[in-house]
Amino acid sequence: MSRGEIDRAAFVAALQACGALRFGTFTLTSGKTSSYYVDIKRAVTRPELLRMIGAAMAPYARRADRIAGVELGAVPIAAAVSLASRKPFLMVRKAAKEHGTKEDFEGELNRGDRVLFVEDVVTTGGTLRIAIDRLRAHGARIEDVVAVVDREEGGEKVLSEIGVRLHALLRATDLLASK
Repeated sequence: MSRGEIDRAAFVAALQACGALRFGTFTLTSGKTSSYYVDIKRAVTRPELLRMIGAAMAPYARRADRIAGVELGAVPIAAAVSLASRKPFLMVRKAAKEHGTKEDFEGELNRGDRVLFVEDVVTTGGTLRIAIDRLRAHGARIEDVVAVVDREEGGEKVLSEIGVRLHALLRATDLLASK
């Protein structure tokens, strides 16, 4: 399979089987209503699915020095991609700690390091954009994000505005085609 390729039909079926992909009426964090819900955290608690995600995302890390994932959902994905690519990873906080070292992230980052961000689900891209801006302030070079799912609700455009390409293993159209 080529970069980021995954057997989409089998992967979507596995997401449905473990309850990570459900159809119905759901209210999202944004307050919007959706006909489907994706909870990748349910999938990444299963070793076979986490391994599959890590292997599919690892080729994107070829040019990266580090992998980064925002807490909570993207951290296990970052760890899986780290293991598959043999690149160290960073755990990025949603907000800097208020105590101790007051760090934005855990892990080693050198000025000029190329960082690949991984994400579970991208909707609008807002949280990811903030995390990218914070790591860039520490000297990271970030050009790519790879997500398990792109809901195709503006995230790609938001990220492109800051010079970041969004890649996804699955898109909303893949999920809706399985319905």
